[in-house]
Amino acid sequence: MSRITTTFAQLKAQGRKALIPFVTAGFPFADVTPELMHAMVAGGADVIELGVPFSDPSADGPVIQKAGDKALSFGIGLAQVLDMVRVFRTQNQVTPVVLMGYANPVERYNQKHGATKLIAGYAQPTGASSPFVRDAAAAGVDGMLVVDYPPEECEDFAAELKAHDMDLIFLLAPTSTDERMAQVAKIASGYVYYVSLKGVTGSGALDTAAVGAMLPRIRAHVSVPVGVGFGIRDAATARAIGQVADAVVIGSKIIQLIDEQPRDQVAPTAQTFLREIRAALDS
Repeated sequence: MSRITTTFAQLKAQGRKALIPFVTAGFPFADVTPELMHAMVAGGADVIELGVPFSDPSADGPVIQKAGDKALSFGIGLAQVLDMVRVFRTQNQVTPVVLMGYANPVERYNQKHGATKLIAGYAQPTGASSPFVRDAAAAGVDGMLVVDYPPEECEDFAAELKAHDMDLIFLLAPTSTDERMAQVAKIASGYVYYVSLKGVTGSGALDTAAVGAMLPRIRAHVSVPVGVGFGIRDAATARAIGQVADAVVIGSKIIQLIDEQPRDQVAPTAQTFLREIRAALDS
């Protein structure tokens, strides 16, 4: 059983909802991420989504794009992100960590570290774990959300992750059909991430009534918990979403808050903000 599954089971038993903050690895300082992750846990985070910087992020709005560009300028890639998780794990063996990003860094990692053949759409050596899955498991990663891995093309990838106690998490959107939800339900584990807005991260105003109407449709197909993100920026909205969803995901607002902070204020700023969100979810 993965750490993600265990965490959601514990929260359900307590009658609580999961708080899942997102930050871009290596932002706003190359070395701040493990410290920031610990601060978010202290602020009430149940799961951490760690963004893998990528030059062409199709789902991310300008706030997270800017954060990714800055991290890339520091030389942060997937290998460095795994190192950050390793450092975090020296002090925290409990909080699940999900890497969120795109196919290109995963494919490139496999190519650079010995994968020689494409199987089911991703590179791995025949008869062995892909280098990425092997190294992610060893680092202490608990799940992957690869925006541009469609469910019909990554059943083998999902199975390999599960063999290493990691979950493959998928996005669903207001435009998702029942057929697409059924495809996701076949292989998704951990949780699914419902994108509450038509657009990129950080865009638009959240319609909580529309989210509430959509979740029963999703749950008719999907048995894993449902987290909701995109457009959640304050305690009141988080509390409203927490009344209908199993988890609340917040990213762009945290990136905005820590941007331009001095190095010693990055972690405290995130922790203070998440304490407010945690209190609202628990109220």
